[in-house]
Amino acid sequence: SIDYNCEVIAFEQTNRVGGTWVKSDEVGKDKNGLEIHSSMYDNLVTNLPIELMCYPNEPFPSIETSFVSSEVVLKYYESFADKYNLRDYIKFEHVVVRVHPIENDSWEVIVKNLALDRYETHYADAVLVCNGHFSSPFIPSYEGRKTFKRRQIHSHEYRNPEYFKGEDILVIGGNFSAVDVVQQTSFHAKSVTWSHHLKDEPDLKAFGENVSQEPDVMKLTENGAEFADGSFKQFSSIIYCTGYNYSFPFLSVNCGISIDEDYVKPLWKHCLNIKKPSMGIIGLPNLICPNQMFSLQVRFCLEFMTGKKKLPSKEEMMKDYENDMAERWRRGLSKKKAHVMGPDIQD
Repeated sequence: SIDYNCEVIAFEQTNRVGGTWVKSDEVGKDKNGLEIHSSMYDNLVTNLPIELMCYPNEPFPSIETSFVSSEVVLKYYESFADKYNLRDYIKFEHVVVRVHPIENDSWEVIVKNLALDRYETHYADAVLVCNGHFSSPFIPSYEGRKTFKRRQIHSHEYRNPEYFKGEDILVIGGNFSAVDVVQQTSFHAKSVTWSHHLKDEPDLKAFGENVSQEPDVMKLTENGAEFADGSFKQFSSIIYCTGYNYSFPFLSVNCGISIDEDYVKPLWKHCLNIKKPSMGIIGLPNLICPNQMFSLQVRFCLEFMTGKKKLPSKEEMMKDYENDMAERWRRGLSKKKAHVMGPDIQD
């Protein structure tokens, strides 16, 4: 935005840059009563090579491996912010309470200054929503979930495998965090049962001898779980590695954005608010090169927001959006995967 000669204000809930990469040993609420944003855990290593994680023309410092710790990623963000003096444009410890459209496609933004414990109102010609999507846990609504009397946590709250020493653990999920949690806890737990529905069943030789696999959970009881194959096991802890919800609690209803599971609509090119095109939602697509895509999306939105390029009519944008989504539904994508790119990122 600075490159487009815009007057920029960014609001950051915490007191430092780095977002989800800022590790916190705390879980639950912070000192201000707000949900802890970070989902970082001990010994986390990136599942993307750093060559795909950098900003355009801003490579990571030379390092021996392509897969690095969260600390290395955080240092990259901090160095990037320092290089371009970005902290000068960020209001730290300011949480966005409400974003509301006003006349002339402008916006009223109400924030709470946490340090001073007061509310402030700001006005903007354009809004870019960049709140990240790894802090609002998704937990499936299994039958009996509320009757399970032992520990249940989401991977968002997972920090250290030693916490589960000597336990019988159930890990639910099939993505990267589930693999990490299964591997890490297997060194400390009595047993680890991994429930997933991956098409290609993982080879457990890469895990400990105390790791076993089960199909989907069908029901939870007071002390265990029933699985799709009819089997039953008892557990002292359940760790849900089941992903996150896209969440924009600060957007008023008349912003024109709605969410159906993780399907955010209606957006032109998965980022520009068709009903209110002075708003962009940045970072929704997944299976992408993250920071490069974020940069492209921001510049794409600003080309139109600043008048450098003429925006298509709402009818044209809506038709393009509807055609895109129709093709996605034909390919069998679910609403949870409405914004997946992957091999189709070139489109």
